[in-house]
Amino acid sequence: MCGRFVSTTPPDELASYFQVDANGVETPGTDGADRPPGRYNVAPTAEVFVVYEDGDLRRLDGFHWGLVPSWAKDLKIGNRMINARAETIAEKPAFRRAFAKRRCIVPADGFYEWTQEPDPTKPGKQRKQPHFISRPDGEPYAFAGLWERWRGDLNGDGTETEVRSTTIITTTANEPMAELHDRMPVMLAPGDWEAWLDPTNADVDALGQLLVPAPPRLITHHPVSTEVNNARNQGPQLIDPVDPPPVNEQLGLV
Repeated sequence: MCGRFVSTTPPDELASYFQVDANGVETPGTDGADRPPGRYNVAPTAEVFVVYEDGDLRRLDGFHWGLVPSWAKDLKIGNRMINARAETIAEKPAFRRAFAKRRCIVPADGFYEWTQEPDPTKPGKQRKQPHFISRPDGEPYAFAGLWERWRGDLNGDGTETEVRSTTIITTTANEPMAELHDRMPVMLAPGDWEAWLDPTNADVDALGQLLVPAPPRLITHHPVSTEVNNARNQGPQLIDPVDPPPVNEQLGLV
């Protein structure tokens, strides 16, 4: 799965990288608010950058992370729809309409995954060890995503508000990712962006063939500080490598 990621590339650079149209970059923040210059610990329900097509225009904008189907009663359903499994998106009621016509890319500079490791401070116990995964060349990932448009009364005052939301599609892990987890985000190659983003492309069988594990060469990972476990923590130190505990500590022998 993908439950936390890093988003530090400025919007103008993302727009250039993902070939967004010159007038397709909207204010990338919630309700026009200023967005932090770099986020090293993006968590579900946050506003995240999304690349999508609106008619003939390729756009970059901020969407709510956690897909909210148009038929949902409120936004809470999105809390459990941050990811969509590639194997079932064509059939699941929450995803199938978006898969058919509202596909997007979620840019990410890397993401986190956790493993269970021996806790050196508590012999015989386990702890969650975070790892940072990124491209060896430092370029952004293009996570395959879906998006939806929901309208409802958010404030209880009878005023209808529109919320655009997104989910990240996951697939089975490739070899290097399998060391950490059995799932990983789908990472689209540049040559597949046009077909994936095209809302008129209804060939779901061909689109489904894009939802495969990324080549192993796109994955490098290292353990990082447990600071990242708290979503309130931010800063570049979160992606710095840390040394694993010595083997004797891992085994609880000291």
